[in-house]
Amino acid sequence: MIKDHFYVITGGPGMGKTTLITALQQQGYLCIPETGRNIIRQQVATRGNALPWGDRNAFARLMFEQSLLDFQVAAPAGIPVFFDRGIADTIGYLALCGLPVPEDMQEAATVCRFNTRVFITPPWQDIYEHDNERKQSFEEAVRTYEIMIKTYQELDYEPVILPLSTVTDRVRYILSMAGEIMH
Repeated sequence: MIKDHFYVITGGPGMGKTTLITALQQQGYLCIPETGRNIIRQQVATRGNALPWGDRNAFARLMFEQSLLDFQVAAPAGIPVFFDRGIADTIGYLALCGLPVPEDMQEAATVCRFNTRVFITPPWQDIYEHDNERKQSFEEAVRTYEIMIKTYQELDYEPVILPLSTVTDRVRYILSMAGEIMH
């Protein structure tokens, strides 16, 4: 199942993905938020342990299930949809943690295909910040970036590294690479 009009924006934490998704959404594009942050908030609120600093396998399972549901979103063909991370990000997360990738996750990442161009936010120390859900060091964020590139390449995607530039320039770049024009 290939959805060429579905575009993933990924990379290490704190590198501007959510800011780009918000900017695209403000221009009227359909955007799917990152699943990890919502899961962390929900788990913290309910005192659950499916967290990156708790049960990482359970956290990955919840991220995967939500990512799969997000992929099934109904959107007319040709209307671009931008995702703050994709199904393959769960595989990258498990690799980062040194955990095995369950067969169903690997199969879903192989079968549920986004556009072959995957936009990756590179490490950028100047914009990196910690917050309540983002507890990784900058060095861990860099490792995440490297693993996401490797994971997407292994799944036959073409990583497109975004420039270290303003949000407007990055959005313009994404839209030009996606064949869209600025609204």
